[in-house]
Amino acid sequence: MKKLIALILALCMVFALCACGAAGSKANDGPFKPNGPVTMIVAYKAGNGTDITARILAKYAEKYIGQTIIIDNQDGGSGSKGWSKLASAKPDGMTIGFINLPNFNSSIVKGLGTYTIDSFAPICNHVTETSIVVVRADDDRFPDLNALVEYGKAHDGELIASTNGAQASNHIGAQAFANSAGFTYKAVPKGNTNEELTSLLGKEADFCVVKVPDIGSVADSVKVLAVFGTDRLPELPDVPTLAELGFYQDWLGSSRCVAAPAGVSEEVIKFYEEAFKAAMEDPEYLAEASSFATDYKDAAATTELVKQQQAFTEGLATGFWYD
Repeated sequence: MKKLIALILALCMVFALCACGAAGSKANDGPFKPNGPVTMIVAYKAGNGTDITARILAKYAEKYIGQTIIIDNQDGGSGSKGWSKLASAKPDGMTIGFINLPNFNSSIVKGLGTYTIDSFAPICNHVTETSIVVVRADDDRFPDLNALVEYGKAHDGELIASTNGAQASNHIGAQAFANSAGFTYKAVPKGNTNEELTSLLGKEADFCVVKVPDIGSVADSVKVLAVFGTDRLPELPDVPTLAELGFYQDWLGSSRCVAAPAGVSEEVIKFYEEAFKAAMEDPEYLAEASSFATDYKDAAATTELVKQQQAFTEGLATGFWYD
């Protein structure tokens, strides 16, 4: 009888251990959730436009992610330093970051890093910004875009445009404008958009291409001559598009996308996709983010955007740059 009881107890222990093992396996195979602070890599210095918008997003996304988000600024190499670090991070869902289009694509074309678009797993788009052509508000030479174009043609190669880096997004914009208008100019690359605008306002440059949110703090000091796009912007209803003036016909601007290192699971992508969507729809976030254009796109749409911008940027290699 004692042997029978002992056998029954032993079998119960075996079943209990199997049950615990099965429960543990189910927990490990369940939906992803970060188990500590999440690192968000920003490939620009603190205070840069991407850094500012990333910190606002992170502030509200923490509520939906359930963990603290630590911003890791990796400035250098026109963004390639940060993107290299993101590409090489462990694909466990604990490190994510921003990729800035088309700067990111341009860095691949120029071979600034060893990564490709396949080194990343896009999660969502955060911000889309339209490019604009600006001059100093007190520069009487250029009351409108046609005056700038006429001057550029009459003084070919003499106009100076400050940019946010060699062949970066604003340099691409200046080149697209000049190509379509039929004049050449001299580009003066700066470290970022703030320095680009400082160069313009300091009279080192004659014009520059930036994005709409970039001029917020200097709106009274600059004059917007044109917008890149087929439609006028609601916030700048009196500013014509380049297309309607007969110049560059397409939309041009930049996108800031959240991505993870390639190799992360679908569960990781889905988790962050849903968390950031919720954050970008949060009324408190929308109130604080009112100064820039939040433009949520899911992982699939963002992946297509990255591919489209890569094709666009690779197409610039032939017949785009006059120098």
